[in-house]
Amino acid sequence: MADNLLGIPETHLPQDPAAAKLADGVDARDVAAAYPTSSLAWATLAEDAFEDDLTIEAYAFARTGYHRGLDALRKAGWRGQGPVPWEHEPNRGFLRALAALSKAAGAIGESDEQRRCADFLRDSSTTGARELGL
Repeated sequence: MADNLLGIPETHLPQDPAAAKLADGVDARDVAAAYPTSSLAWATLAEDAFEDDLTIEAYAFARTGYHRGLDALRKAGWRGQGPVPWEHEPNRGFLRALAALSKAAGAIGESDEQRRCADFLRDSSTTGARELGL
């Protein structure tokens, strides 16, 4: 992989059971309540809150999804660095939460956090950063 110059293995998260519920149109709040460890559910809530101009709620949802994602990454063998490829679909919940956290941090004036999260996203997945507009 051209982006993986250090040779650190990619981290692939397991399939998220919340993904099927969200795809079936189940309300994201209900999905997050049923699957509270799902970064995808929290990322969806954050994105929905942004669409409704609920910036503080978006920030809170995104931060929850980010931390749930860090827990999942560590459980999957991630050691604090290395690729988390967008191309592996179960990784997208974490990457979406990370992007939402960057955007929400910027919206509330947390420019250091906005920058750290955007850098973390680009370091984890250049494709994800591009797909998510960062």
